[in-house]
Amino acid sequence: MSHAQHQGPSIRPSGAWAGWATFGAVILTLIGALNLFQGFVALFDDGFFIARNEDELFLVDYTGWGVIMLIWGLLLVTAGLSVGAGKTWARWFAVLLAFINVIAQIGFLPAYPIWSAIMILLDVLVIFALTARWDEAWAAM
Repeated sequence: MSHAQHQGPSIRPSGAWAGWATFGAVILTLIGALNLFQGFVALFDDGFFIARNEDELFLVDYTGWGVIMLIWGLLLVTAGLSVGAGKTWARWFAVLLAFINVIAQIGFLPAYPIWSAIMILLDVLVIFALTARWDEAWAAM
């Protein structure tokens, strides 16, 4: 039975909105992969994430930061892949993670303004993709 049959006749499936949901899943998976990459870099290259000014970024140590980034990246990848696989629980989990990631990126704006702004934009697009007209998107998936 398709998702449209579960929703009843009031929800009209929309392939366009299903495309947005897929876009959100792919971008969230990409953000997670980038965080995984950052985690590995922090673990193996202590000098890579040096801020211009010591006051711009607070890090306890690079190993700890690398581990945090690896865990965070895995959570984001899991959420993205789960949304893409049509798991019903994954949508709000993904929105929550994207929301938290926006807040975290705001903390990095002074040290990495362009990178943080790009990440915030991607997170906002993910939130939009996973919240706008979800019923129509889900019915078409």
